[in-house]
Amino acid sequence: MAKIIDGKIISAEIKEQLKKKVSAFTDKFNRKISLAVILVGENPASQVYVKNKIKAAEFVGIESLAFYLPEDSTQEQVNDLVLSLAKDEKVDGILVQLPLPKQINEDQVLNLIPAEKDVDGFLAENLGNLAMGNPSTVACTPFGVIQMLKHENIELCGKNAVVIGRSNIVGKPMAMLLLNENCTVTVCHSKTSNLKEICCNADILVAAIGKPLFVKEDMVKDGAVVIDVGINRTENGLVGDVDYKAVFDKVSYITPVPGGVGPMTIAMLMENTYNCALRRQNAL
Repeated sequence: MAKIIDGKIISAEIKEQLKKKVSAFTDKFNRKISLAVILVGENPASQVYVKNKIKAAEFVGIESLAFYLPEDSTQEQVNDLVLSLAKDEKVDGILVQLPLPKQINEDQVLNLIPAEKDVDGFLAENLGNLAMGNPSTVACTPFGVIQMLKHENIELCGKNAVVIGRSNIVGKPMAMLLLNENCTVTVCHSKTSNLKEICCNADILVAAIGKPLFVKEDMVKDGAVVIDVGINRTENGLVGDVDYKAVFDKVSYITPVPGGVGPMTIAMLMENTYNCALRRQNAL
């Protein structure tokens, strides 16, 4: 029977520790850490995510500056806002909630964020530094997964790790982080041959493919560690990319959905904002 890796408990511990570090930062540098959050449009899921991020920021003592733009905003209007925040010395981090409305070019907007204020860790400069093993801001979800594994004292060095999914915000940085922990890493995707066979060889399996209940019992090795990054809305509520009930008795550790990786993503966003503020003070 698997041990459940509870993201709610681990993220709460991280935020408590961060609360103390943020307070010490404020005392030392005589200023608040500031995170700017931009939401364009009325996407209900995005509204919930932004609300949760602002709530977490308030909890740890980070000042959140929320900017709500209408659905029909132009590229120029969004660009101008990001550029103004990029130049604002009081702002330590900039977060643009995705997805943006269809008339807005997301890459164009994100590329206006300076790397030192890229709290999401999405920019090419930060991804490149991660690939080179240099200090960087790491995408929040993969960063959170590594923290979960370390919290549970799961051995990573020398293990076979398989990542299903190759997105720039989860799959690729996840693979690089696992490689930096001395795992032997395989990245699988929609064009992978023998996917089941590869997954069955994984000591650590990270599912980030965006397909509900995709990973079945016959795709996991006995005693594997299974991390489910997927969040899929179905008629039966939120489910992950892993068939949780089917694999539960076969694996050693597993993350639930909801309550697994999700809360960690927000905690790591706060950690990234804190680290961006430290770097801007030349204190990291």
